[in-house]
Amino acid sequence: MVRTGRPRAIGIAGAGIGGLAVGAFLARAGHRVEIFDQFDAPAPVGSGLVVQPVGRAVLAELGVLDKAEAQGQGLTRIQGTSHQKAGIVLAADYGTDPAHQGLGIHRASLFSVLHEVCMAEGVGVTPRSLVVGRDGQRFVLEGGKRTGAFDQLIDASGSGSMLSPIRARALPYGALWSVVDWVPGVIEPDRLTQRYSHADRMMGVLPIGTPAGADRPKAALFWSLPSGGYDDWRAAGLDAWKREAQAHWPEAWEFADQIGATDDFTMARYGHGTLWRTAGDGMVHIGDAAHRTSPQLGQGANMALLDASALTWAMERHGNLDDALRAYVLTRRWHVWGYQLLSAVFTPQYQSDSRALAFLRDRLLYPLSTVPPIPAALARLVRGTLLPPIAGRPRGNPTRT
Repeated sequence: MVRTGRPRAIGIAGAGIGGLAVGAFLARAGHRVEIFDQFDAPAPVGSGLVVQPVGRAVLAELGVLDKAEAQGQGLTRIQGTSHQKAGIVLAADYGTDPAHQGLGIHRASLFSVLHEVCMAEGVGVTPRSLVVGRDGQRFVLEGGKRTGAFDQLIDASGSGSMLSPIRARALPYGALWSVVDWVPGVIEPDRLTQRYSHADRMMGVLPIGTPAGADRPKAALFWSLPSGGYDDWRAAGLDAWKREAQAHWPEAWEFADQIGATDDFTMARYGHGTLWRTAGDGMVHIGDAAHRTSPQLGQGANMALLDASALTWAMERHGNLDDALRAYVLTRRWHVWGYQLLSAVFTPQYQSDSRALAFLRDRLLYPLSTVPPIPAALARLVRGTLLPPIAGRPRGNPTRT
């Protein structure tokens, strides 16, 4: 990594995937970096996720891809079947090149490798410090305390950001998430597999490898649920859900049957929105603080990783911070906007109350998706490369796959 200009003081709100990645990148480039996080010690929030090829390339830039791969599971395919049609209604193949494949991984595993590189690069982390506002180039913490002044502030505090002016529309469907043991011989271990009933029921099993400290491979299990339906779901009881899950997808029963209590699941709710202006006046918003959408295209954490890489690259190219922020915005704008649009189009086909969209998905769109050149376009869509991830970066850029 090239070091350009004088070292700067960088303050980051949030020790999530994006905050840790950008912190490690900028510290390696010679800047003084301090991350402020609300928890007693930095900790991951969530279950499993897919690191797409664009995200894998960013991990490779940081030098942690091998460690992530050792704890994750390579994915060659995303597949969905329909309860009504009794057949495949979604198929996206990554291809045979490992560099172009997805990586199923526990969020804690990804967090661990990024936290480790941050510590190795000398990033400072201040726990129990929830950032609630800004006073010039200082963060305002819960309780009114001000931090020291920084040359650059970065908001990586996620969907709960109190710094971001984003106005996100709440999506009608969220999902229950849990982690269970992988069951050999039931589902192919190299694919994310989902089962749909119309568009208002979806169950998925994502292989996420063997996290550090675990003695066997794990899977992320998820169940689609209306965003306002969690209390009713809990009140109905676990046995009612298990009966529904078994009827919905009998082949995956051995995964679902591992759930021992409703509290084994965590409810995730999603929003959709994008900041028109993600940077300026000494502040930049990255990850979910800048753009939020459904996880249907599997790009969430990858977008944060790309933001981190792009921001660092822009700061390397431009000694003036204002110029760097303008360049950063341009490098990411069309990729973010394009995937936001595609997510808005595709998500209702898999998570909504529309029977018509589900019928259209199963009977028309899937058959069309098998006709060349659409399969190749679908592969690029899930890889994150349908549009240039970091516009203007030279073709040697590892995020071009």
